[in-house]
Amino acid sequence: MYSTEKYPSQILQEAVEAIGSLPGVGSRSALRLALHLLGQPAENIHHFTAAINRLADDVHYCRTCQMIADSDTCSICADRTRDTRTICVVESVRDVMSIEATGQYRGVYHILGGIISPIDGIGPSDLHIKELVERIRGMQAEDIEIILALSGDVEGETTSLYIYRQIEGLGVKVSTLARGLGFGDDLEYADALTLGRSIVARQPFRP
Repeated sequence: MYSTEKYPSQILQEAVEAIGSLPGVGSRSALRLALHLLGQPAENIHHFTAAINRLADDVHYCRTCQMIADSDTCSICADRTRDTRTICVVESVRDVMSIEATGQYRGVYHILGGIISPIDGIGPSDLHIKELVERIRGMQAEDIEIILALSGDVEGETTSLYIYRQIEGLGVKVSTLARGLGFGDDLEYADALTLGRSIVARQPFRP
């Protein structure tokens, strides 16, 4: 990917390659960032790398919803003021962050870790769908609402339908976001006002 002739230092080259492996970062940007770091005091670089190491070694995933956390339970699941009988099913951590930014939702979440996509080799068993079903079965079904907050593209709709088929016999209410979002829109790119309105005006899921 990178020619050793371009760099005066093997260490610099390795740093550029590491930074360039991040999504959306090209070789020019990677070199610029590496040189920027090189111009910082050593303690700044050590703080930066320590934070990355902690990201790899110390981050947990909530045992209930799969959200990123500093312990086995995330701050949302640990919040006793949240409505634990309303579970919003999303694709990713970023989706949770987007919904939380609206300030319009006080339930809890379940993160799938992706969506069903045969072309990418992702099937139901690769997602946290089984855990969702078990989570619902561990609760009294009465008054439980499952909000399917997945993207409106083919993969998102396929995933929503699959989940619906898995839980339709459990006696729970299943709803979906109002279509203020465009077809195929990702939640993380929706503005907070539109996303908030879509949550408040959610509709019954219709397969």
